[in-house]
Amino acid sequence: TGMFSPSTLSTLTQTGMAEKTEVLSDDLLQVEKRLDLVKQVTHSTHKKLTACLQGQQGAEEREKKSKKLPLTILAQCMVEGAAVLGDDSLLGKMLNLCGETEEKLAQELIQFEFQIEKDVVEPLYELAEVDIPNIQKQRKHLAKLVLDMDSARTRLQTVLTTTRLQTVLTTTRLKTVLRLQTVLRLQAAIRLKVISYSLFQDQLSADMYNFVAKEIDYANYFQTLIEIQAEYHRKSLEILQSVLPTIKAHQEAWVEKPSYGKALEEHLTISSREIAFPIEACVTMLLECGMQEEGLFRVAPSTSKLKKLKASLDCGVMDVQEFSADPHAIAGALKSYLRELPEPLMTSELYEDWIQASNIQDMDKRLQALLAACEKLPTDNFNNFRYLIKFLAKLGDYQDSNKMTPGNMAIVLGPNLLWTHSNESGNMTEMMTTVSLQIVGIIEPIIQHADWFFPGDIEFNLTGCYGSPVHTNHNSNYSSMPSPDMDQSERKLPHDHGRRPLSVATDNMMLEFYKKDG
Repeated sequence: TGMFSPSTLSTLTQTGMAEKTEVLSDDLLQVEKRLDLVKQVTHSTHKKLTACLQGQQGAEEREKKSKKLPLTILAQCMVEGAAVLGDDSLLGKMLNLCGETEEKLAQELIQFEFQIEKDVVEPLYELAEVDIPNIQKQRKHLAKLVLDMDSARTRLQTVLTTTRLQTVLTTTRLKTVLRLQTVLRLQAAIRLKVISYSLFQDQLSADMYNFVAKEIDYANYFQTLIEIQAEYHRKSLEILQSVLPTIKAHQEAWVEKPSYGKALEEHLTISSREIAFPIEACVTMLLECGMQEEGLFRVAPSTSKLKKLKASLDCGVMDVQEFSADPHAIAGALKSYLRELPEPLMTSELYEDWIQASNIQDMDKRLQALLAACEKLPTDNFNNFRYLIKFLAKLGDYQDSNKMTPGNMAIVLGPNLLWTHSNESGNMTEMMTTVSLQIVGIIEPIIQHADWFFPGDIEFNLTGCYGSPVHTNHNSNYSSMPSPDMDQSERKLPHDHGRRPLSVATDNMMLEFYKKDG
């Protein structure tokens, strides 16, 4: 007891009662939480980004990756298809051009994916699966060191308490010495643990602070991603834009183009024609085989035959021998072409002009108004409208056989020559009846006075493929009919009181005709 006085024991006890070690500061505790969140987000992003890449992942050679790329397989398929079809086919030309383009795009894609892997995917993997987990492992090890220190201190406290009590109770000197030696050993071990802890804590703190400082570098991975994508899309766009003019040139140079549903001006420009092919083909065929056919344009043809004829005309050909036996199919094909034009032959722009003219009661003034509207038609529309009206006037010469008077023709063809896109509310049936009456009031007088509206003869068979009927002045009984070279300002209205008075079909006549025509 002389060697280990109560004051010495008290000092040893205080050493053993050192405060419990704080593992991390408040700042680092916040960093620790952020580490976990960043790991989760980075891991998820890496996984989804990898799934976006089409090429096989890993250290595979670039050439092998390229061969497995879906875009490369598509390109190869297109080139092989082009070889099968040949250069004589438009599809063959298109497939070859597109195949070569897709191959270039595939090479850009594989380069893009290699770059993404190197500059984005791998760094993200390193961050999520290596860097952050290493810091977290250090954090766990530091927590274990703290537990070891606390455990050693608790044991030291127990030994000190026992030694002090035994000293007070005058236990044998030997036992006391042995216990105090144990205390000294424990103290030495604790000091070593404290040193180790301190060093490890410094290292961990440095790594955690470095993580915070490098967040701008981690964020740069995503900027790099967008930059690489932008460059890839720029190069891909250049490839596509460079081939488009060639593709369009092949398309424009190809003569076999559909005419149904296409704008009149577009069809005429492409085919270098003045009169639309379906109009000329159908008119010249009807002049040969359908002028005396009863109910022409009114009787519905066979649906399958009509589809076949329309498809044939779309290809720019027509089997005269086959369809000459079915004039109703030819008439139906002509009606379909007119109706399927994106804009009516008489134009939407002049719709109000036509309707206003039809509302004029005085027939002379109405004819003048209709003539004024005709003269406003664009050149292509005017030429095709004149061609068609001249034909209908000739068809009217055979009305005793075909029962197609100018009024009847106006009823069945008028809605295919002029219509409105208006969505006005109200009674649709009543509105359509009114509009139909107005259109008849436009078309009927134009057919009746075709040679007054369009002076001169007309050659129907411009291409010389279906015979060569020439329109002659079928209204030669008009005493005041002007000559073809007469100036428009000198044109006078026809007056022939011996003829049936020129008028619009009556309401009853129209309704009766609609019933027959379905």
